[in-house]
Amino acid sequence: MKTRRIAGTATAAALGAVLLAGAGVAPAMADGFKNHGSPSKHVLLISVDGLHQKDLDWYVSTHPGSALASLVDHGTSYTRAQTPVPSDSFPGLVAQVTGGNPGTTGVYYDDTFNRALLPAGTTDCSTAKPGAEVAYTEAADIDTNALDAGQGLAGLPGSILSMTGKPVSLLNPAALPVDPKTCKPVYPHQYIKVNTVFEVAKSAGLTTAWSDKHPAYEILNGPSGKGVDDLFTPEINSQSFAPFTGDWTTDNAATIQYDGYKVQAVVNEINGKDHSGTKAARVPAIFGLNFQSVSTAEKLPTSDGLTGGYLAGGTVPGPLLAKALGFIDASVGSFESALKTTGNADDTTIILSAKHGQSPTDASALRRVPDGAIISGLNAAWAATHPGAADLVAFSTDDDVMQLWLSDHTQAAAQFAKSYLLAHSAGANTVSGTATTVSSSGLATVYAGSEVAHYFGTSKADSRIPDIFGLVQTGVVYTGGTSKIAEHGGAAADDRSVPIVVSEPGDREHRTVTKQVETTQIAPTILEELGLNPRALQAVRIEGTKELPAH
Repeated sequence: MKTRRIAGTATAAALGAVLLAGAGVAPAMADGFKNHGSPSKHVLLISVDGLHQKDLDWYVSTHPGSALASLVDHGTSYTRAQTPVPSDSFPGLVAQVTGGNPGTTGVYYDDTFNRALLPAGTTDCSTAKPGAEVAYTEAADIDTNALDAGQGLAGLPGSILSMTGKPVSLLNPAALPVDPKTCKPVYPHQYIKVNTVFEVAKSAGLTTAWSDKHPAYEILNGPSGKGVDDLFTPEINSQSFAPFTGDWTTDNAATIQYDGYKVQAVVNEINGKDHSGTKAARVPAIFGLNFQSVSTAEKLPTSDGLTGGYLAGGTVPGPLLAKALGFIDASVGSFESALKTTGNADDTTIILSAKHGQSPTDASALRRVPDGAIISGLNAAWAATHPGAADLVAFSTDDDVMQLWLSDHTQAAAQFAKSYLLAHSAGANTVSGTATTVSSSGLATVYAGSEVAHYFGTSKADSRIPDIFGLVQTGVVYTGGTSKIAEHGGAAADDRSVPIVVSEPGDREHRTVTKQVETTQIAPTILEELGLNPRALQAVRIEGTKELPAH
């Protein structure tokens, strides 16, 4: 049994009313975004974990001369954009680069369970029992404590830009699930079911690059394994360096330092180098990075003497979050400056969005619920009525959503679990640490067995989906202790409400589109900006995902 963070689901015309009824979102619109001039030569995608539309609105209104304000003032803002469900990092970014939801891409979360694969380390595949954790997290690194994930660079952290651009070599085969047909480890790029924008660009003879937080993001290479030419992935959950302690997420200043390495990598790429800045390279056609600074500023109660999260009411960022947003702004400014200096501002489209938001933003709603007691109680109830049976919960991933994979993969067992969860209260604590309780295990809605397949628009035979998918009551976060005040992974409005801004070369005025859109629509928009066919993406053809609407 494993407990980790969680992610998001969404729309698409081809999935039809089944998925729409489950996820409660509108299908992608048909009037696609049109480049106002000639196709761009480059698209810079900036993804800021935890960034809400209201955060961007606040920053722009209070900093009208900022780089973020300039980006918004010279672009199209989609103010009702949503991520897929689960609203987690892995499915969130996969959506942006494939155009697909989890039911299509097969990527539901970064740490899941697959009933068809064999456990990591399996060598005798003829007798092994199917059922394996699929942990495409820091757990897959050669060295989880090393910033370079085990490459062995001297002089870290200062030497981190020398990290390989082929991080597949930094994944530990013994930590990966095993394919029973080949008896070989399943790498992340082999797990995703559809191609990516990086692969489409590569097939057109263009170059690509990306920077992210784990080597397992080599999933962006897509099924070919070759989509990203230069993939820079310093490990965020590794041990940080003095003056910090813990990993890079436990102190917001450490997270900012960590994100700074990726910022420099992108600046180097704009300047006609690889991410290290030491080798000449073409400026990528598709490139960009993920930021973590805003996310940790929202999660940490305090850091660096500043209060995390939002001021009372959950609308105005508190001092730590305001500082993190300032760092994002300065980073965007450095990109814009480099683009102008190199002459690439005239042929580069910038897209700003987020893999996910964060919930709750109003700390008074926070209810931290230790999920271990819930799962233990469920297992005990199952054992009482099924003597000699294995624990019912084989694996779990719980953040501000509950996902359970059961040892008994029947509808009856799933219904048993659903009934138990909804009938039992659970202990919790508030933002001040005061003990309280929540009804129904902290859940508002529980999907069980075939209901989960229906929710995601996939088959009941899908070996990847959980047996239980629970959407939490407002403010519930499954966590022990008091070390965090927000999380993501579920379907709450604060989990899913993220910005999308598209700023093309030559944009001179601001446009606002208030239609509901989804971050899956970023993928076909990227290809259209480059003059490539969006329908080259398999998920676009499957789901009917359209480019972002022009108006």
